[in-house]
Formats: sequence, C-alpha cells, structure tokens
Amino acid sequence: MTSKCFHCYEAVPTGVNLSVEINHVTQPMCCIGCQAVAQTIIDNGLTQYYTVRTEPAQKGQPLVPEQLQKNKLLDEAVLQSEFIYQDKDCKEAILTIDGISCAACAWLIEMQLKKLNGLVNISVNATSQRATVRWQDDKVKLSEILLAIEHIGYQALPFKANDAEIRNKKQSKEFIKRLGISGILMMQVMMIAFGLYFGAFSGMAEHNKVYLRWVSFILTIPIIFYGAFPFYTGAIKAIKAKRLSMDVPVSIAIILAFSASAWGTISEQGEVYFESVSMFTFLLLIGKFLEFRARSHAAQVSANLLKLMPMTATKIVFSNDSSTVNTDSSNNGATNTPTQQNEKSLQREVMVAAKQLIRGDTVMVKPGEVVPADGVITAGSSQLNEAMLSGEQLPISKTINDSVFAGTINGDGNIMVQVKQASSQSFLSQLIRLSEQSQAHKPKIAQLSDKIAQYFVALILLTSIATAIYWQQHMPEEAFWITLSVLVATCPCALSLATPTGLTCATTRLNRAGIMIKGGHVMETMPEINCFAFDKTGTLTTGEFTIGDIELLETATKHSREQVLAIAAALEAHSEHPIAKPFAEYRDYHVTAEQVKVHSGKGVSGTINAIDYAIGKYSWLEKSTENKDNDQAINSSESISTNEKANLKGASCVLMANNNVVAVFHLVDKVREDAFETLSILNEDNKTLLLSGDSQLACDTLTKTLPIHNALGGLSAQDKMLQIQHAQAQGYKVAMTGDGVNDSPVFGAAHVSIAMGCGADITKSGADVILLNNKMSSINTLVKVSHRTRRIIIQNYLWAFGYNAIVLPLAVTGYITPYMAVIGMSTSSILVISNSLRLLKD
Repeated sequence: MTSKCFHCYEAVPTGVNLSVEINHVTQPMCCIGCQAVAQTIIDNGLTQYYTVRTEPAQKGQPLVPEQLQKNKLLDEAVLQSEFIYQDKDCKEAILTIDGISCAACAWLIEMQLKKLNGLVNISVNATSQRATVRWQDDKVKLSEILLAIEHIGYQALPFKANDAEIRNKKQSKEFIKRLGISGILMMQVMMIAFGLYFGAFSGMAEHNKVYLRWVSFILTIPIIFYGAFPFYTGAIKAIKAKRLSMDVPVSIAIILAFSASAWGTISEQGEVYFESVSMFTFLLLIGKFLEFRARSHAAQVSANLLKLMPMTATKIVFSNDSSTVNTDSSNNGATNTPTQQNEKSLQREVMVAAKQLIRGDTVMVKPGEVVPADGVITAGSSQLNEAMLSGEQLPISKTINDSVFAGTINGDGNIMVQVKQASSQSFLSQLIRLSEQSQAHKPKIAQLSDKIAQYFVALILLTSIATAIYWQQHMPEEAFWITLSVLVATCPCALSLATPTGLTCATTRLNRAGIMIKGGHVMETMPEINCFAFDKTGTLTTGEFTIGDIELLETATKHSREQVLAIAAALEAHSEHPIAKPFAEYRDYHVTAEQVKVHSGKGVSGTINAIDYAIGKYSWLEKSTENKDNDQAINSSESISTNEKANLKGASCVLMANNNVVAVFHLVDKVREDAFETLSILNEDNKTLLLSGDSQLACDTLTKTLPIHNALGGLSAQDKMLQIQHAQAQGYKVAMTGDGVNDSPVFGAAHVSIAMGCGADITKSGADVILLNNKMSSINTLVKVSHRTRRIIIQNYLWAFGYNAIVLPLAVTGYITPYMAVIGMSTSSILVISNSLRLLKD
C-alpha cells in the first residue's frame, strides 16, 4: 500500500525513502522539498504546527533558500497565533534582533525598514535588542520584514522568553570566549614585548628581534580577526546602509594599528606595536561585554513576565465534545457552567499545552498552580496572588463570575475557569507589548542625539585625518598613535546609550510597582505636568457605596428603619447596579418580593405583602404613568412640597410604597485610603481639580475630606474636556485620572491620561498610563520616577558631551595614549549604563 507524505499528504513515489522524525515518530516524506521544510519546522521548535493545522501544507520547493523557507513558515496563521497581535487591519509582533551593538544599529534598522510598503511602524530598542513592528498583512508579509532585516546584516525572529534567554546566554558565552582567547594571547604578546624592550638595551641580536616580532604577529592575528570581529561586522553593516556608526572609527583604529605593525614585521623596518593593538582590542571587548551585561540586566523584565506563563494546563473535556467547550450561541452568548454540563455529559481532565487553549475552553486550576489563560471563574472560589500585575503581594479573593488573568497564582482552592482570551491576546501579553512600545519610544532629545551622533562620527573621522596630517609633519614617529587615540577616545557610544537605557530602567521600575506605561511620551511629558485632574467615583473614591443616612417620612403606611432596609434589600437583590450592593447586608429572607421588575438604569419595582414598592432615583419615580405598558409603572405622590422634592432629588435613592415616599437613602462612596496623602503631596507643587458627573453637593462634600483646589460637579464628558482645555489655555500641563472608558474624550484632551485598574479591555482604553494596583499613591510614584528619569537622562548626556568635549582636544594634542583612550571610552559607556540602572532601585 502506498504511503502518504506526512507534510503535504501527497503519495510517496515508489523507491523514495525520505523521512523526518516528528514527535519521536519517523514520518514519510515524498520529496527533498517537503523533507527540508518539515526539518526546518522541527529545528525551529514549531512542531505544534502539525498538531493544530487544519489542512495539508503546500508542497516544499527544494530550490528555495533555507532561511527564506524558515521565514515563510512564520506567515502561517496557525503559527502566528502564538506571537502576533491583531489590531483591526494591522498585525503587531515583538521581534528579537541579533547583532545590535548600539543605538546606531537600532536607528539603522528603523531607517531601512521604513522604506517597506505596508510597514506601519517599527520601534527598535537597542537596550533590550527587541523591535515592535506593525504592518498591513495584505501589503507586506512578516517573512518579507524579516528578510529585509537580514539584508542589512541582522537576524530577527519573533520574541519568545525562553528563546531570548537562551540567545542571551549563547551571546554571553561567545563574549567570554572572545575575551578569554584575546586575554590569553594578549598576555603572551605583552611578555614578548617586554623581551624586545629589554633586548633593545642589552644589544639583542637582530635575528632574535625579527623572530620575536614574527611570534607576536602570529599571536596577534586571532585577536584581530576573531576577538575584534564584532566591531568589523557592525562597521560593515553601517557602511552598506550608507550610515556611520560607532564601530566605524574603532574598526579603522584596530585595522590601521595592526596593518602598520604587520608591515613593520614583514619589511623589517620601523617599530611594531602588537602589544598595544592586543591590549587595545582586549580592553574594548571588556567594555563591550560589560555593556552587554548591563543591557541584559535592564531588559529582563519582559522575559521574566513571559516566564510566568505555565507550559501546560488541565483542560476539562466533555464526552460529547472532544475538543473544546464552546459558547452556546442560542443562549445570547451565555456559557454553561461545569455543573450544568455534567448534567448532560461526563467530563475528564486532559493535560494540554497552555498556548493551545482557545476562547470557550474550560480549565481546572488547582491550589498552587498558575492560571494558564485569561478567563472567568465558573465554579469554585479561591485566593489569587496578582503581584505580577499590580505589585501587591496580598492575595485577592475570587469567586464565580470573577475575572482571572494568565500568570496569576492560585491559592488554596480548586477553581474552574472558562477561557476568554487566547494566549496572544492575554492581559499579560498586552502588558509586555505595551511595555515594549513605551520603552522603544524616542523622546525629542533622543532623536536629536541620534542625529548628533551621526555627525559626530563624521567629525571624528575628519579630525583624525587632520590630526594625522599635522603630526606627520611635526612628529612622524608619534603621528600614527596620536591619530589612533583620537579615533578611539571620542567614539560617542555613551551619547547613544543615554536615553534608551534610562527609559528601559524607568519602565521596568514602574512595572514592578504595578504601573503600566502605554504612551511612549509619558516619561517625557510627566515631569512637565503641573495640574492634576481627577474623576470622583472609582478614582478618588472606591466606587463601593455604603449607607450613610436614612430619612423616614411620615406617611399613611408606617415603616420602621429595619423594615425599610429589609424591603429595600429584597428589591435590590434583583439588581446588579453598584448602588444595590450596600443593601445586601440587610437582606431578610422572610421578606420576599414578587412580580419584581428591574428598570434598567432607573430602579426596581415589585410587590411585598400585597403592597406595591419601588426603589430608585426620585427623578424616575416622580413621573406619572400615561401608558400602562411603560417600564415605569408607579405614580409619585402629589402631596410632596417643592422643598421636599428638592431634597429628594439630592438623595441617592428613594423607597416608595403605593405611590408614597416612605424612606430616603443617602449613600456614601468610600474615599480611597491613600487619596488624602496623595493629594497633599501633589498640592505642594501642582494644581488639583475634581471633575465629576456627580452633583455639586457631593463634590463639595468630598472636598471637606480631601484637599482639592477646585471641585466641579454635574459635568458631562464634554464639559470635563472643556475644563481641561480651559486649564491648558491658562498655561497648565494637565494629567487626567479616571476610569479610562467613559472619559475617553477627556483622556484625549489631557497631556497625560491615567486610568485606575486593569479594566476589561485595556487596548480600547484611551489611557496613557494604567495603575494596575488601583492605588492613588502610584501617581506620586509615577511623578517621582519620571522626574528622576529626566534627571538621570540629562546627567547621562552631560557626561557624554562633557567627556567628548574634554577628551577630543587632549587626544588631538597627544596627551592621551591609546590605552587611556580605550579605558576612557569604555568607562564613559559603563558609567552611563550604571547611572541608568540606579532607577531600578526603590
């Protein structure tokens, strides 16, 4: 019987004996092309493709280059689901890019890829060596983007935490290997140099000198062509793209120094300085390695977050559905709980890869396990540690219908979770993606420094040429080494590291505190803010109401305080409105409401002991019924005076019995515990505003508790926006803090918008900053870190500019040797990175 190709399902021709081992099983292949493509899939760790594909793959083309085949595979939708974020008609992904040595490399990649038709945006972070890319898939494919990056000499792949960690370790080992070989050989060359120096004073025979020079020459070759290789590749990439990078002057210096010494050895004329070249390269490599370690340390936050995701999940599979538990479309999108499903089918537990979970799947999360996907609890209750989102270590109680997030840790209870988001759309994935975007943003000062760095490299080369010409005429024996010192000492590496290292460390620090930066301009704009505007409910207050005061009115039907609370609780038990929650503790199950009707956004009506009751806003209750089919079925009393009506309109809700008002409830929204301290600190240097849709009376009451300069109530979203624009017209830079959903026009008007809490869909929120921990004090942390970040970036630039301004004239005049130049250049870069790392400290 003829077997079929495992890859394309075509028949395997007679006599063809090709195969690939997939999941420890040898599978037949019909041709070399299919074998090559299948092997590429296995080698890249994409074996899952064969598990989840819905149709056979296209027949492999053996003449297509291997790297192009690898890139083409990444265009497959089933593979892209692991790392692609779909936003309307655009796709977005984070790429890990190998070969980035400095900010000039990042700038080079951005400039070259912006030429691609269909590329919406690319932001490269030189510190983390990652790029955030957005493109229109109908105009350009991901494989074409990767190929364009490869054409300018860099290797790019979709970012995965484990892969990135492995790649960093591999790169670190390569650095250490280059350092080890260069260091050992440098010591041998230095020993020979001492012999030559002492021999010159003791009359060493000429043939011995020639011999020692040739030994030095041979020992130096691996240092120059292996140890210094990263500098050459960086310079070649820049020159190919018709740009200048920091590697260009360094490479010229190394090659010139080695070439001059090599010519002196071959021709047996002049002096040789192999020990200088060896030490020069070795010190450069040390600086490069320390810079790499510092960058890796600063950029590890995203990888650490992704590592929180579990590899496996316990999926609940029902006997009448072997794949997933889907949403019942006939039930208006509602889903069956596990208990309901057990009534009609048996269930079993199956271990699956967490990344294979899709919307509608049901998973069991046992005590101590990590939640594998965003979802809603359908059975059970527990306490979950959400420190990875909010920075708060205290566990949070969760029960049925509560949302849970991927990466959070389950506490002491079994819970059943219905998956609401695929892994690529999870809150954690969004957190990482948005964090990468904010880190990759370049403030105006960074854009300016990139341009300056380009011109500065050109200035270095021109200055080096002029220096060589001058000293060749006045002191030929020193001209070469003085020129070498100029090339190295003034390399503007620190200048290009000043901003990206600072922003990366600041974003990492804020993430640890439960503050997520979405807008790239936040760290640049926040230090300029001098006016903070706040919404009331859910921002300065918790949004959790309590019953503050109850007024009992004289009516024909007498009710005690306990009775009105029990009646109100019986009615409000049928409502999901936030105002209904404070009545729950007064629920008396001996009091039962019948014929209950919930009037959306208005109130609740029903019958208790043959008496018609209604609870809600008085503005709803006072309307007379002209049509029996109207959803408001109760007439208000006409005996209430005008003053009493005014008082009732200011109440939170009113209870009526047979058209008579029997009780008035005044609810109090609890003020956040840290609101007073936060506002007190902000008031020291800023103006504070309260912009609320609640009544002016409620706002004035709140100002008696909290120190707010101006409080304005009864505002619509449009009114709030006008107030912010009015403050801006007076010269204020305004930051608005609110819920981030209803106030999107207001957020758009503010210089910086801040939302409380994670929300249901953070990608649709208009906020620039999200306070994941729901703490008002986080605003002060944001202000403090942003000011500190600006100071540190300015310090970095002052050091970088100051160092080059001092060292350039000293190098040109011959006061700096090549050794001093290397040490100075490396030290300046390390100081800039170390200064930025201070932001990671609390």
